[in-house]
Amino acid sequence: MTAPTAPARKFPGAGALRETGRLFALGLDVLVNIPRRPFQFREFIQQCWFIASVTIIPTALIAIPFGAVVAMQLGTLIVQLGAQSFTGAASVLAIIQQAAPVVTALMVAGAGGSAICADLGARTIREEIDAMEVLGVNPVQRLVVPRVLAMVVVAVLLNGLVSVVGVMGGYFFNVVLQGGTPGAYLASFSALAQLPDLWISEIKAVVFGFIAGVVAAYRGLNPKGGPKGVGDAVNQSVVITFLLLFFVNFVLTAVYLTVVPQKGS
Repeated sequence: MTAPTAPARKFPGAGALRETGRLFALGLDVLVNIPRRPFQFREFIQQCWFIASVTIIPTALIAIPFGAVVAMQLGTLIVQLGAQSFTGAASVLAIIQQAAPVVTALMVAGAGGSAICADLGARTIREEIDAMEVLGVNPVQRLVVPRVLAMVVVAVLLNGLVSVVGVMGGYFFNVVLQGGTPGAYLASFSALAQLPDLWISEIKAVVFGFIAGVVAAYRGLNPKGGPKGVGDAVNQSVVITFLLLFFVNFVLTAVYLTVVPQKGS
């Protein structure tokens, strides 16, 4: 008789690693299916309109006080350091490089991503996704790709909106409330700002929109526990997206500051 074998011990983080691998696999699957035809153009337009309709007003309303807070805080600090002539450059660069893409990503993930996750989760528990696979329809190409691309497009457009509104709000609060000089504000910005500052902002918006769309789609396609699981998946998608966004923002900023030489340095 052979001695009974002890049950294999499971690695404590095996579940998390498995979920991470599946998330990256879905992101790769989305990239592979983007050029495949037929492209669901009508679904893409509908998702763009829906995501923009639920995010554009909250994003604009948040951009005004956000830009004002950045401008006032930096303005106060720069005055204490005796470098009032660089107030415009500091506030505008902070808004364009950091505040605009982060605010855009948070709103797109919180409003648009949660709606996408809930929609796909409802389809999953109604077994619509399984029915599509039985009929030979790829759910990633049919449902996920248009939604992820819509998140990317809307994130890029909203990033421009947040940049403009934030800079205008920062200009108003710095010049009107803090007694700054309009000429010095604009001159310092043109002296230190450069085109790559705008490019890194748009690149961040593209990456953040893609991450938000993939995470929302992944959690929507894998709910657990019926309707209650869909609600839990929505909450999880928002939290996971926020964590990934801040980490990726740190990585992109570090790479940008290392690769691109800054003016005045």
